[in-house]
Amino acid sequence: MAISLKDAHSQFTEYLASRKRARATIVAYGKDIEQLIAFLTNMGKKTISEVSRDELDAYLTKLASDNYTPKSVSRKINSIKTFFRFLKASAIITSDPAIEIEHPKYEVKPPRILSKIEYRALRDACRGDARIYAIVELFLQTGVRIGELANLTTDDINGTGLHIAAQESHAERSVPLNKAGKEALERYLSARSRDAQSKSLFITKTGRPLLIRNIRTAIDRYFRIAGIEGAKVNDLRHTFIAHHLMAGTPITTLSKLVGHKRLSPTERYLEL
Repeated sequence: MAISLKDAHSQFTEYLASRKRARATIVAYGKDIEQLIAFLTNMGKKTISEVSRDELDAYLTKLASDNYTPKSVSRKINSIKTFFRFLKASAIITSDPAIEIEHPKYEVKPPRILSKIEYRALRDACRGDARIYAIVELFLQTGVRIGELANLTTDDINGTGLHIAAQESHAERSVPLNKAGKEALERYLSARSRDAQSKSLFITKTGRPLLIRNIRTAIDRYFRIAGIEGAKVNDLRHTFIAHHLMAGTPITTLSKLVGHKRLSPTERYLEL
């Protein structure tokens, strides 16, 4: 029996959740497929088995005409390929219309590394905001991923540093925290509502967990205040890695600190 486009979407998001994919990944893939399904519905398609390569090509053409960048289109293709791979593996469809879709080529820019003057300016800009200052300091002093930071709980703080829980394909690890990081965290915790019921470390004024998008928005604002151009939140992690390499930290030690499975991702920073 052919299932509807909506049901295929629901089963896909349930599958992602069952595989313990990160919440941000589930949301991103879900929205990408929701956008695709809206397009297919407008084309008159009702069931997932009606979808062929022609419809997918028409959708990708529309994305290009709507001025999506090649990088954004490539990310949506990842979602589409994962979606149809799941449907084929689950015997919901008999053939995969997305299997031969190729990713557009685009230039991968090298990571943005903040200079000492820049990250000091960022610290100064957000010093009056204990929560964001602690977040910036944790990025700069530990190199954690934004998803890892958003998932931190009050139980993840210990005497020597932070416990980073396993997430997606990333294994759990312990990250040491230096004096600057500890002081920023202690200052935030002293200002954090004692009545907060959430176990999340970073919370909103109403006590709800601070989401990844909230963190991005806040730090982007402080980048602007500090006069730092062309930088994103992930560049704080890049800065941690690059500056440690320049300071002579052994690459094997650094790779473990930042949660790289292999040395090759860390070695790429040596070219900078």
